Amino acid sequence: MLSIHRLTAFASLAAFTCFATPAGAATLTARQDPKLGTILQSSAGMTLYLYTKDEPGISKCYDQCATAWPPVLASAVPDLPANFPGKLSLVARKDGARQVAYNGRPLYGWVGDTTPGDTTGQGVGKVWYALNPGPTLQTAALAKLGNNLVAANGMTLYLFTKDTKDVSNCYDQCAVAWPPLLTAYTPTAAAPMQAHLGTTTRKDGALQVTYGGKPLYFWVNDKKPGDATGQNVGKVWFVVKP
Repeated sequence: MLSIHRLTAFASLAAFTCFATPAGAATLTARQDPKLGTILQSSAGMTLYLYTKDEPGISKCYDQCATAWPPVLASAVPDLPANFPGKLSLVARKDGARQVAYNGRPLYGWVGDTTPGDTTGQGVGKVWYALNPGPTLQTAALAKLGNNLVAANGMTLYLFTKDTKDVSNCYDQCAVAWPPLLTAYTPTAAAPMQAHLGTTTRKDGALQVTYGGKPLYFWVNDKKPGDATGQNVGKVWFVVKP
């Protein structure tokens, strides 16, 4: 059984519980996890989680649950990282404390995570999950290439012609040069693109986003939104038309 003393692992969340700050003074951060994609974390790098039994604006995690899953508390609404979709707010707990919520869903830490970057709470009881909003795909006009798919951060996405439907054949050094677009949830895009989005499970268990059954990738040599230097590399890598 988890000890309450392991709550010290969440000293990193103390900034949200021990002082009142004006709205916007504190900021959560995001990181790219190799299996879960972009996830939300505390400013000290501790993973934040959602509880699927909660309701919008209402926490159902108290007593022993709240010992194992400490609520993220704040006196003012913290800021989301730049370009991270969604909205933060505060919801009232039974004891009057105010808990940080993402799109109305209360946020928690997990005593099983002991160092920054840990994600041991992912999937616990099939009700606890790291907060990943799912990458929102968009389109952007690329020089000489017309409109093509880009990720939420504006970076160009590619397909690999050696892949088969819903199966990635890019691993090891290939995946270093062509990082897969990963997610922990259903990806989203504007209609009618949404109907073509899906996911495929990679060999390591990570979920990769697909479009029309084609796994999607970034290219390590693209440095900023609008770059498309991966187009036609090896005559097997191409930008993705919506």
